[in-house]
Amino acid sequence: MIPISIELLAPAGDFERLKVNLLYGADAVYVGIDRFNLRANATNFSYEDLKEGCDFAHQIHKKVYLTFNIVFHDEDREEMEKIIEQVVSIGVDAFIVSDLYLIHYLHTKYPQKEIHVSTQESITNYEEALFYKDLGVSRIVLARELSKDEIKEIIDQTGLEVEVFIQGAMCTCYSGRCALSSYVTNRDPNRGGCSQVCRFTFDGGEEKKFTLATKDLNLVEYIKTLIDIGVTSFKVEGRMRSIYYLATVVGTYRKIIDAYYHGTLDDTLIKQSMVILSRVSNRETSTHYLLKEADENDQYYTGRQELSNQDYLGQVIGYDQEKKRIIMKERNYFKVGDVVELFTPKGKTYTFQITEIYDEKENVLDVARHPDQQLLIPFPEEVEEYSMLRKAIL
Repeated sequence: MIPISIELLAPAGDFERLKVNLLYGADAVYVGIDRFNLRANATNFSYEDLKEGCDFAHQIHKKVYLTFNIVFHDEDREEMEKIIEQVVSIGVDAFIVSDLYLIHYLHTKYPQKEIHVSTQESITNYEEALFYKDLGVSRIVLARELSKDEIKEIIDQTGLEVEVFIQGAMCTCYSGRCALSSYVTNRDPNRGGCSQVCRFTFDGGEEKKFTLATKDLNLVEYIKTLIDIGVTSFKVEGRMRSIYYLATVVGTYRKIIDAYYHGTLDDTLIKQSMVILSRVSNRETSTHYLLKEADENDQYYTGRQELSNQDYLGQVIGYDQEKKRIIMKERNYFKVGDVVELFTPKGKTYTFQITEIYDEKENVLDVARHPDQQLLIPFPEEVEEYSMLRKAIL
């Protein structure tokens, strides 16, 4: 098998998301604990969950990075140092940070641990990247407002590992430089309290409504370009996203990356991937700054719609060998006669028609209409846990 050098990095808000990401092909995950990360409203990890997550990842030769990237105050220092000592003993592989003192502290006291500079620092030039390199940083998470030429220049001039966002929500302002949440809702975005004011709807007068919201990022067509210029890690945004979203996005990018390294990446796979990713997101997408300066076509001002996705039909939780049926937990409505897709963590996709549905008491159903209900569906071969059922897309 051709060795794959680029990293696919995925977000995990809890242990189940961590597991799904790694099973679907992520090489590493980034997580937060209950303190000192920028997703205070996410579930986040306890120490026990983090230990379980690190153990699971390391058993399959994958990594866990801890986001520790808020703006720290004096009263945080003592607790911060205790937490670092604890998570180092648990086995996290790297820290994602933005505080200059914290970079110095980690490099001095825990030199064996990698330090990644968060996108909160909005690094947009190679001189700034070299400054962090001199402090002992091994990787920089670039600002999301850079073109491919600017990304290449930073890589060429620094020799640092470079991490680039490829999928997910974008900030209206430079990441880490927004104060809207603080002013409008008194929730500090740089202390984990972002209320996403940029997605609020405002009154423009004369019954006109407007927003400041950006479209989501999607760089699926430019994976080859980014690998060729030397990007180290592809980052997916979304620690609060569903396991279906993560499985779909991570599994899709895994196929594209593998195809690149095996010399089989073609326009057909790219087009199929674009369709799949367009169906899993509830917002429109754009390449934003990669090819040009972002403009009004990359942002919502009026007429914004965010539709709930109904493609996700359920999750496989087991298999009945005797009767050759998948055991699943329902998510959305489907019925006998529907054509569906079953996709698995190993990258396989099966398209078939639903011919029978049974509930857990073996009652025959024509329609599945109750979320979280356990159902049994005839299927000729065993598929692994966390396989997903969705409406046929392709």
